[in-house]
Amino acid sequence: MRFAEEPMDTEQIKERLSECADEELSELKLWLFKENVRLKMEQSELKHAMDKLQEERKQLEDQAAELECRFAVERKRLKQEEAFFDKKMDILKNGFLQLDLERKKLDREKLQLEAERAVHASNRRQEKNMDLGEMLFQGVNSQLALKKRYKDLIKMFHPDNIAGDHEMVLIINRIYEELKKDYEIGKNA
Repeated sequence: MRFAEEPMDTEQIKERLSECADEELSELKLWLFKENVRLKMEQSELKHAMDKLQEERKQLEDQAAELECRFAVERKRLKQEEAFFDKKMDILKNGFLQLDLERKKLDREKLQLEAERAVHASNRRQEKNMDLGEMLFQGVNSQLALKKRYKDLIKMFHPDNIAGDHEMVLIINRIYEELKKDYEIGKNA
C-alpha cells in the first residue's frame, strides 16, 4: 500500500502503521522524513515571509510617521501663511478705507473751494460792476442830472440795442435806485 502525498492527521498515521508491514513501514518512515523536511521548509519560508512582512510593516510605519511629521510641518507653515495673508489683507482693507476717507474729505474740500471760488468770483464781478456803475454815474450832483444820466445809459445798454447788455442794465438799475434813495433821503432831511 502506497502512501498518498496528501497530509494526514495523527490518528490516520497510527492506523496506517498498525496495518503496514516492514516494507511499508520503511516506506512510511521515508514519507514521514520527506513530510518533516517539507514542513520544516514551509515553516522556514513562512518565518522568512513573516520577517519580511514585519520589515515592510516597520518601513511603512516609519514612512507614515515621516509623512505625518511633514504634514504637521506643512500644516503649521500653511497656518503661518494664512495668518500673514490675513494681516496683509487687513492692512490693505485699512489702506483702502483710509484712502476712501481721504478721497471723501478731498471731495468735500474741493466742493468747499469751488463754492468759495464762485463766491469770490461773484464778489469780484459785483465789485467790478459796482465800480463800473459808480463810474457811469460819476459827476452826477442832483436828482435831475441822475435821471438824465439814467435815461442815457439805459438807451445805450438796453438789450434791444446792438451794444445791449442785460447784466449792465441790471447794474445800472440797482445803482440808480440806490442813488435815487440817497437823494430822496437828502431831500427829506
